[in-house]
Amino acid sequence: QVQLVESGGGLVQAGGSLRLSCAVSGSIFSIMGWYRQAPGKQREVVAHIISGGRTYYADSVKGRFAISRDNAKNTVSLQMNSLKPEDTAVYYCSAGAGTVYWGQGTQVTVSS
Repeated sequence: QVQLVESGGGLVQAGGSLRLSCAVSGSIFSIMGWYRQAPGKQREVVAHIISGGRTYYADSVKGRFAISRDNAKNTVSLQMNSLKPEDTAVYYCSAGAGTVYWGQGTQVTVSS
């Protein structure tokens, strides 16, 4: 049984930082990542990382966010710096490609 458990998130002022972490159990995935969904909007990709370390970032977060993974612990993290109010959303951890597994979501709120 695959489970993704997220931690981190919360309320921060614009310009601040937050770190999200996700622990994956039940399987090992070559691709893990983070998505977000703001109120009234579709879920969108934030960043992906492949087991070899190659990364992908949405244009809106390039240079501000950094995704990393610990293959030994089967975890994926997202360091978010220089946060903006438009980063406010529920952030979801993801694992897999053809079949994608999701975490429960964690709220990130950035106040102006």
